[in-house]
Amino acid sequence: MPELDYTTGSDQASWYVVHTYSGYENKVKDNLEKAAENNNMQHLIQEVCVPTEEVVEIKNGKRTIQQHKTFPGYVLVKMIITSNSWYVVRNTRGVTGFVGPESKPIPLTQEEVDHMLTSRPMQDACKMAVGEEVRIISGALENFSGVIESIDLEHGRMHVLVKMFLGREMRVEIGINEAEKI
Repeated sequence: MPELDYTTGSDQASWYVVHTYSGYENKVKDNLEKAAENNNMQHLIQEVCVPTEEVVEIKNGKRTIQQHKTFPGYVLVKMIITSNSWYVVRNTRGVTGFVGPESKPIPLTQEEVDHMLTSRPMQDACKMAVGEEVRIISGALENFSGVIESIDLEHGRMHVLVKMFLGREMRVEIGINEAEKI
């Protein structure tokens, strides 16, 4: 007889959010996966995920892509909730509880899961604003400076008024990652 998820009455796995100590997300993920294996519960605790996103950082003029946790202090677990699986997750080192009213696990909707698991590059533009002066760090206009006129986060582009020869300004479109704040 299949075990039933006591929160939804289903024998289908759902995604749940588990609260952890901040900075222990990856350790909790490893511990949960080992606990599921050691207790032969892979059919109940099916997947554990730490949502991350790629962040473009520029250090010393070099562009690097780093992985940052999208929701620090939280881990997603795809599981069928039974008293045994709940107990294993809840008593894993680093877990402080399930997210839900009175720490009762509430399954996420598919839309919520898709939103949390979608990794989109975060643009450096959040560190820059219209009207700020920037230096172009790559491309044909490398080392020229200008003032940000507009920022298009969706397309990762910005328009900059670049100071050219003889004090003339020219409006150019560059990638957000091609400039740094002065």
